[in-house]
Order: sequence, then C-alpha cells, then structure tokens
Amino acid sequence: MRFAPALHFKHLFSLALLVFLLLNLSIGAAPSQAAGQRKPAGQPPMRFIIVHSLLCIEDCPEWISAEGRITADTPAQLRRVLKKIGDRKLPVVFQSEGGEVDAAYAMGRMIRKAGLETAIGGTRLKDCPEDDARCAAAIAKDGSSVGVTYSDGAYCFSACPLAFAGGISRVSSQWAFIGVHQITTVYNRVRISYRIEYKIVNGKKTEISRKEVGRKAVGQSSSTKLGKKATAALTTYLKEMGVSGDLIALMMSTAPDRITIIPPADALRMGLNTDMLAYNEWPGMPQCRLGAAADAVCHGHSAVEAAGALAQAAVADPSEKVPTTQPMDFLLMHHGNCQEECTQWISAEGDITQDTPVRLKAILETLGERKLPVVLQSNGGDMDAAFAMGRIIRAAGLETSVGRTRLPNCPTLNPRCKASMAKSGPTEGEVSAGGAYCLSTCALVLMSGTPRIVGYSDIGLVRPTTAESAKFFAYFDEMGVNSESFEAMMIATSIERKEIPRAQALELGIVNGIIPYGDEPGDRLCGPDAKESLRCPKKAEAEIIPAAGASN
Repeated sequence: MRFAPALHFKHLFSLALLVFLLLNLSIGAAPSQAAGQRKPAGQPPMRFIIVHSLLCIEDCPEWISAEGRITADTPAQLRRVLKKIGDRKLPVVFQSEGGEVDAAYAMGRMIRKAGLETAIGGTRLKDCPEDDARCAAAIAKDGSSVGVTYSDGAYCFSACPLAFAGGISRVSSQWAFIGVHQITTVYNRVRISYRIEYKIVNGKKTEISRKEVGRKAVGQSSSTKLGKKATAALTTYLKEMGVSGDLIALMMSTAPDRITIIPPADALRMGLNTDMLAYNEWPGMPQCRLGAAADAVCHGHSAVEAAGALAQAAVADPSEKVPTTQPMDFLLMHHGNCQEECTQWISAEGDITQDTPVRLKAILETLGERKLPVVLQSNGGDMDAAFAMGRIIRAAGLETSVGRTRLPNCPTLNPRCKASMAKSGPTEGEVSAGGAYCLSTCALVLMSGTPRIVGYSDIGLVRPTTAESAKFFAYFDEMGVNSESFEAMMIATSIERKEIPRAQALELGIVNGIIPYGDEPGDRLCGPDAKESLRCPKKAEAEIIPAAGASN
C-alpha cells in the first residue's frame, strides 16, 4: 500500500439566488402598462421604525414603518422588531422598491403568524426636512419616533408586494402604487479548489480525504425563466396568503427592467388588497373591529364597506366591468340645475391613443362655436397624438385644466360608470381638482389651453428620447412654454416622469393660472340655457389668479 502525492482538483459550480431587480417607477404610469427605468443607486436597506401618531393626544395609533430595499438580513431585523412589540398588533406600513424574493417570503410569513395588518404608505417623522422624511435626528435610541403617514405617491414594487401579502388585512389608497415584474434568477459562478488525498490499491485509485483550500468568483449570469422549483415556491406562497395565482401571469408578462402598476380593482379581485382606504383614512390605521364606534380611529367603517361592496359588484358584473386601462373618452358634462344655473365642461379621461385626436375633434364639432373648458385626467400615452390634441385645443381657443369627474350613483372604484352616462346631451356630474392628475404626455395637452389652469392636482412630464427631442421642444416653443428651463430641470433627475410643483409649472408656462380657492376645474362657465344670475352673469369670463399669486 502507498499514498500518492497530494493533488489539487478544481471544481466549477453555480449558486442561484432569486431576486427582484430594483426599479425607479414612473409614478402614476398608466394602469397595466409597463413603465420605468433602472435606478443607478437603489434605496438603502430596509429599516423598521415604530412610529407613534402625531395627530392625537390619547390612545394614539402606532405602526411599524418599513421603508427601504429588502435584503437577506431584513427578515432578521423584522423578527427583532416583532419581539420588541410583544403582543401589540401594530400595522406594518411598507414603502419599498423591492429586493430579494426569499426574504420577502420570510417577512410575509412572519407578519401572518403575528396576525398583523399591512398597508402601503410613506412615513414622515416630526421635524424632519422634506427631502429626508425619516431623518435620523427624529428617531429615539430605542428605534421609535413620532410622525404621520401619507398615501399620495407611496409605492410597493417588485418583491415588496410579496411581503405586503402577509397582512391579515392589506390596504392601500387609490393614490398609492403596487407594481410587479418578472423574478430574475441570478447565478453566481464560483471556482472552488480542493486538496484531495487518495490511495492506490491493486492499481485502483480511491479518494480518502477532500478539503477546500480556496474559492474565487468567476462570473455571473441571470435568467427570467422561472424554474419548476421557483414556480412551485411562488404558487405555494400566494395560495398560503390568499392571493390569486393570476398575479404570477401579471408578473411574468413584464420584463425585469419595467414595472406593471396593478389597478385597485385588480388588486382587490386578486386578493392582494383586502380593502381600499377612503379619502379620510391613512396607512397605519388599524382595521375597524365589529361594532366599532363611528368616530373610532380605524379604517373600514360601515360606510366604507358599503362603498367597497358597490365597487366589487361593479367589477363582478360583466356588463359594468372596470377596465384595467381605457383609451381617453370625452363626456359633455353639466353640474347644477340647467333651468337656473348650470356649469358645463368637457371631461377628458383615460389613456391618449392614436385615435384620441379624432374623438376630440368629433365632440368639438357637436358644440359648434361654444367654448367649453377641457378638464383632463390621464396618465398620458401616445406623444404624437398629444401634440395633435394640443394643436386642436389651441386652434379652438379652449381652456384646459386638471380634474376628476364623478358621475352620480357610481361606485368609488369606477366613478365614470356607463350606467350613469346620459344617452344624449350633457351628463350630470361633479368635478374636483383634489387627487386629480395629468401626467406624462397629458401635460403636453394641458399646456395648449388658453387659459391653462390648475388646482390641487398633480402634473408630471416625461424626458424625451434623443430622437423625440427636436419635435418635443418645437412643440414647447409653439405653445409658449420655456423649453430651456424645462430641459435644465429634467437633467437634474434620472426618473422618466418628473413631478412638477404648481409654482414651477407657472414659471415654465405649462400653466398660466391657479384655480381660485373654492372653485373647481371647469365648473365656472355656465351653459347656454342657464338664466342670468350672480353665478351665471352673461358673457362672464373665467377668473384666474395670475402667476404672482401662485403658491406651491
């Protein structure tokens, strides 16, 4: 018997890690449309803060603010927070771009086991600056703080919805965003060196020991094809959390460098959301218990539940299905008693498509010489179609503004239901600026108005591609908007859609007036059949506060 000299044997293998690639979403992208760009530097790792509500004195609600990227270490941090709160059932309020899938599964299961609720929202701590809403100075040594939550613009993307799904109650508002895309499997190739000893007996080599002596990374690859094991894990998890498997198809239909925003009606249908927050409810509110008083600080009061039931019925009824996305349509609206006082406007809501200008021209032809305001609400759409719409509106000398139109007897999630539309003539309804939006190419239409005015609504604009720049800025010049200032502003951001404050929109010329307090968009010009009155003086001009009176 003899031992051969020690040899080195090199072996190559791969370690697989499931992750969601982090994105920077274009907030407010059209429902069910992929949009967004990769962010050069993503969020910092998720941090948990126990927050005490700033808006009360006694029996104040508390919540766990969970913001940041989900990493392999995040479940351990959540475990420590849950241990700290003991038996208290504090809602977990998420705002995250996503992260690691396995970590999100672990978080969701911990939240479900602890019987906690989840919500989507941002948290702003007391005395923190606007650009650092959870500043370190506001956090006590024990990790707690005082603050408020908000829905507008809050987001839960990528792997975040999987952690969010762990809540026994899962809520968000119509102003927050849930987004998904494909799972990416990342393979890290590692070369490992071993020291192997063996013996030869009767000419046969037999290994007797093996010891690792080194390893070296030799590359990385990735795949968006979900293997059988990963598919089984995702399917099992969603079933465990009571979420429909339809979510998988939605995820896998969206490339990893894009994002698909899930409309509220679809989130409810799939069970990702169990309820929607009303306008006066905020993320972090506990769910109302059976028999809760009307003034209790909780979400899901009986009135809200009734509204939710109407919305669910609208979704369930195939004749009145809420669409996931819808081309822009135009409604001739009136508000008030048209025999006495009656304001009228053109409500333009939905995605801008190639044939939208044709539909706009058709409704204007039915009005003849009447110049009614065009009230917009849209996530944008086709750029060339937006240019055409803007030129039609400018040639007609019409006013533009941003507002949400609501028809009577329509459910919350479908405020423009077909059942309430008039078969002929104007449709009765109401319009409001609060919570309305005109984003992306919609702003190109907005800037065509004479005048163009805005209230407490969101305006956003895209950065044009290199190929689009020439016609994009030529249109700006045509509409009297400061293209140089806009270009300088957009260079300062890497996101696709830029939110523009009202003061800045005035400075650029995107709008040229602010809707006076107490007025609503399009709700000032009286119809031709209205009798003369204080509200409807003959030949009344729209009142506009000049730029000098603007406030951000």
